[in-house]
Amino acid sequence: MQSSATHFEFKPFNVARWVIWGLFAIILLLAPKAFSSNFSVSMLTQMGAVMIVCLSYNMLLGQGGMLSFGHAVYTGLGAYIAMHTLNAAASGVLPVPVSLIPLVGGIGGMFFAVLFGYVTTRKSGTTFAMITLGISELVFAMSLMFSGFFGGEAGISGNRVVGTPFLGITFGPPIQVYYLTAAYTFVCVALMYAFTRTPLGRILNAVRDNPERVEFIGYNTQQVRYVAFIIAGFFAGIAGGIGALNFEIVTAENVGAARSGAYLLFTFLGGATFFFGPIIGAILLVLAFVLLSEFTKAWLLYLGLVFLFMVMFAPGGISSLIMMNLRLAAFGRLRHIWVAYIGLGLTALLGLAGVAAIVEMVYHLQLNDAMGPEVRFAGFTLNTEASHSWFGCVLLVVTGFGLFELARRQYLHDWGESQEFIEKEVKRREDAL
Repeated sequence: MQSSATHFEFKPFNVARWVIWGLFAIILLLAPKAFSSNFSVSMLTQMGAVMIVCLSYNMLLGQGGMLSFGHAVYTGLGAYIAMHTLNAAASGVLPVPVSLIPLVGGIGGMFFAVLFGYVTTRKSGTTFAMITLGISELVFAMSLMFSGFFGGEAGISGNRVVGTPFLGITFGPPIQVYYLTAAYTFVCVALMYAFTRTPLGRILNAVRDNPERVEFIGYNTQQVRYVAFIIAGFFAGIAGGIGALNFEIVTAENVGAARSGAYLLFTFLGGATFFFGPIIGAILLVLAFVLLSEFTKAWLLYLGLVFLFMVMFAPGGISSLIMMNLRLAAFGRLRHIWVAYIGLGLTALLGLAGVAAIVEMVYHLQLNDAMGPEVRFAGFTLNTEASHSWFGCVLLVVTGFGLFELARRQYLHDWGESQEFIEKEVKRREDAL
């Protein structure tokens, strides 16, 4: 008689993961309590939608190594499909509840990802990037030509208050749209994280790192990229549907190359190598486009400079900086370097304030010279015709960056000592095992 033994495998409960997801849900629920104005709630709604977009884009860039210049095509076309569906529901043609409009946008984005992805994913690398750019320009040109679907330059508008209210929910108030967005954001972020743990997500990472070896073990790399492209298009379409509900209008700008470039830029700034990086990038994107653009006309220049310095000094994005410092904290070395961080921050702020003041005065001379020579900057009044204003700004730049160089040298010294300590501690722990 053959006996069979029963084996039990103990899997420890991942407390940290539950804490992180619980905090994420709590933040989504309580954010409107801290920022309760209609403007703030609208910004929070935009952040939720852009989080989904950037994470879906990172599915291509960070996980699959596919540099796309046309991701806005799928958010924009998903938004158009969602808006047409919303208008059809308002006229009684389609009995679709408003709460499912983002899902309709996701299906629309997935449909066009199936259509265009079959062509784009047949190539990789630079060729893939150029094809996505060509498709982006093609769709943008079509949006101005076929006004029956795209609405021309005016776009397509609608009204999200459709049908009989359910439990008093009409989606008219911005707060109701926010909580609908929060629900979609939480579910979509969780699903995209789950995708990274699946065999498909793992093999997509392998296609990014070594496609030749993946082909050698029997996988079709084009099919892997194609499936990932379709999934990314689905989530991008959901974000487009949320945007259609939030703004109640979709225009050609939604499918433009500038929008695709913004997704690429801020996904990179947040950090494409970590899952939470695009979430940081999404928050920065909304803050830059909504708030920074209101403060200064030179905001695109500042954004370009930030991107330049991040590429040069922190190519892993903000998330990589966070993870490096978490590693320091784990070994108890963060307290040895925080003084250097304060020095770097204060001196950099001093130098950048001088640069920003010069930029604002130059922009004033070029664009607002008819309004007089005076410029208000950070609570101070600068005069573009007075030499002392220019001299003071230049002195601020020289002093700030001179002190920054001294602080940087001290930081490098402290950082080197900390890394040496960590390496010795890691070796000691390995030897102890």
